Amino acid sequence: MQLGYEDAVAVVTGGSSGIGLATVRVLLRAGARVALCARNAGRLDDVANILRRDHGDDKVMAKPFSVLDEGAVATFAADVQDRWGQCDLLVNNAGQGRQSTFATTSNDDWRAEYELKLFSQIYPIRAFEPMLRSAKGAIVAVNSLLAYQPEPHMVCTSSARAGVQNMLKSLSVELAPDVRVNSVLMGLIESGQWTRRFAARQDQSVSRADWYGALAQRKGIPLGRLGDPVEAANAIAFLGSRAASYITGAQLDVSGGLNRHI
Repeated sequence: MQLGYEDAVAVVTGGSSGIGLATVRVLLRAGARVALCARNAGRLDDVANILRRDHGDDKVMAKPFSVLDEGAVATFAADVQDRWGQCDLLVNNAGQGRQSTFATTSNDDWRAEYELKLFSQIYPIRAFEPMLRSAKGAIVAVNSLLAYQPEPHMVCTSSARAGVQNMLKSLSVELAPDVRVNSVLMGLIESGQWTRRFAARQDQSVSRADWYGALAQRKGIPLGRLGDPVEAANAIAFLGSRAASYITGAQLDVSGGLNRHI
């Protein structure tokens, strides 16, 4: 199957680690030029240098800023326009989860979580929409299974994720037929968070494989393991590609079967 990323330009927010970085690498290997951003300037610079070494300076563009800075996002879009003149795919990946119950989530925490989850989508979509329309491009949002399957210990994040999913469905209609809008719903994916928890495990004699296997069993993941970021990146690359040209307003579950809804 041909994904059709040769000569395409992709933008990935939160692209310096985890799913975002895996997506950047998958897209570069598929032939795309990729602009990535992240908040941590030092880590982003280190990652960008490796990517340029492996794929060429002409294929990589990296800018450090927060996607909650509307002006910085607009400047980033202008920089992509000036350098490459197009954007075929926007991958909105920035964001993290907040662990809290209703009782332990303050009003300010609610406001901050909704701002992060919604505006990390809104600002990039607004900034890149003209280029995406011109290219007949695609938006892929990295969301969570929590949008449909809330957890009581993540009540705030679950609620905000559901709001994002609703917004994306609306946008898939409003931006059609020029721009396709889809999302991936992530389950438990190996990340720095889980690596840190493994390092802090109570029984240091437990191997990584056994610890992750026990975690998957406790969480009830039918495939018996956590996902690899590359597996998530492959799903993102497919939805953003010409191979998915008749798919919009959809969500692709990447959870190893953890979903309990139909």
